[in-house]
Amino acid sequence: MSSPDIAAILENSKELDRLRKDQEEILLEINKLHKKLQTTPEVVEKPGDNSLARLKVLYTQAKDLSDSEANISNLLITQLDAILPPGPQGQPRRRIEGNEQKRKRVKTDSDISRLTSSMRNQLEACASLKGEQVAARVTPRNAVKDEWFVVKVIHFEKESKEFEVLDEEPGDDEDSSGQRQYKLPMGNIIPFPKSNDPSSAPDFPPGKHVLAVYPGTTALYKATVVHGHRKYSAVHYECYVLEFDDDEEDGSLPQRTVPFHKVVPMPEGHRP
Repeated sequence: MSSPDIAAILENSKELDRLRKDQEEILLEINKLHKKLQTTPEVVEKPGDNSLARLKVLYTQAKDLSDSEANISNLLITQLDAILPPGPQGQPRRRIEGNEQKRKRVKTDSDISRLTSSMRNQLEACASLKGEQVAARVTPRNAVKDEWFVVKVIHFEKESKEFEVLDEEPGDDEDSSGQRQYKLPMGNIIPFPKSNDPSSAPDFPPGKHVLAVYPGTTALYKATVVHGHRKYSAVHYECYVLEFDDDEEDGSLPQRTVPFHKVVPMPEGHRP
């Protein structure tokens, strides 16, 4: 083993670190665009918006960086194989197989880590919701009507990607008057914006359909935005003016002012 060999390995290792840092930066930009498109998909229809073109460029850059990382990793493996001493003569085959299995496992783990960085970030965000109130669809996907409740997150299981939530105030028509627990997939949960961060609230335009907590209750209703963000100078508090739908009365409830952290986007494919 010579110093030039080690120097070459260290140089390639630095390049590998640089590629991974570049990947993280690209993935952060991709995640920001994903969030923007999830909360305001209509933005792509605005003249001059380049969100989709930008997303394509970012995807291409992420793929190129991923390919480069794989090439550098393979080169490092080849360099290490060239300088590592062979195993003992008594049991060479078993040791080689063991190393090969380990190498495959490490490579597979690396591939998973590389390909699912955005998913890892999403899982961490879900885990951070423990103890928070969220909007949750508690009806199965094939139900005739969607029911959304305000529930409290008890736990998030990363392996199964399921939330365990608690409905602390079931309605009068529930079978039981006690609290009810549900296990729900990630797609059934919409976090509310942070109450201390108005910038986390989407900029809903007038006419936009949303789900919102009716003032003085814990019930979620479908509503239509009448006015977007408004700021009260006295308390610096942002809110929406909403017109609530009343399905039972087949009409509209009076317009109400609702804090930004009690409003979430209307889910795609919502069945009223």
